[in-house]
Amino acid sequence: MGTLRMGALTRRRVGLRAADLEYAVLDTETTGLDPSAGARVVEIAVVRMRGDGAVVEEFNTLVDPCAPVSGREFHGIGDSDTVGAPTSAQLVPKLTGLLSGAVVVSHNLDFEQRFLASELVPAGLPAGQSGLCTLRALRSQLDLRRYSLARASHALSGDWPTGQHTALGDARACAKLLAELLANAPGELRYSGPEPRALPVPGAGSAAPVRWKPRTNGAPGGLAPLRPWPSCWRAVELDAKLCGGAFDVRARTEAESAARRDSRLRARLATVAAVTGGAAATAVGGLLVRMAGEAGGLRGRRG
Repeated sequence: MGTLRMGALTRRRVGLRAADLEYAVLDTETTGLDPSAGARVVEIAVVRMRGDGAVVEEFNTLVDPCAPVSGREFHGIGDSDTVGAPTSAQLVPKLTGLLSGAVVVSHNLDFEQRFLASELVPAGLPAGQSGLCTLRALRSQLDLRRYSLARASHALSGDWPTGQHTALGDARACAKLLAELLANAPGELRYSGPEPRALPVPGAGSAAPVRWKPRTNGAPGGLAPLRPWPSCWRAVELDAKLCGGAFDVRARTEAESAARRDSRLRARLATVAAVTGGAAATAVGGLLVRMAGEAGGLRGRRG
């Protein structure tokens, strides 16, 4: 959609050291699943953190959707709760500051991005910041039975997240998952994607003060202690682009097959580079790129 420029985590020596970056872990509660059908944001939270898991800032507030609130059976928010809450337009300057200079993170970022694109960008939120989906990252790096935020957290650290289906509770759980992912990796993880950039804050210095309406109190102690993970890392990481959607048996099998093919091609490239030097390696590298592109086109036609 262009709202975020999506990146990925990798064990290859490309991109930036993930531990050196700052992250704005974002979660929303909404009145439905599809903004094109009228669903709106009713709560939003951001946990700004460093790569070592240290929390820089936490923020959460209910949001006035300017429409009837549905979905209470999931998020527990009713019409009366959003009375006096800020609107999306009032939220934009604060949210812009929280996202500026950070990689924007969520568990299933595709979902959050739809609401950023439909509601917050039209209200003035700058587009084009770096993004990272922890759902895709877990699928590409670890072999688990289930990858939901709650089930993955429990399988990996033994903890069920608290405050589920509150924006701040889910943002904290995602932040902890990301910090543990970086801390437990069998090798240095790097962020491969567009570098985060400073964002201009719309209306900075001129907007009237906004009264936030948080549903969850901040936690001065930051994230819960990080835990060691069991050894379930993939021998060959998957392409994060192939790790979205439902990730059913067919999708998982195709992503794993593609990873094995890419690994064999990279091994051949390394062998050629060692034997014949840079010129041949450059030629084989071009072949590798073309073959990867052709494979991607074939997968696209199948879809």
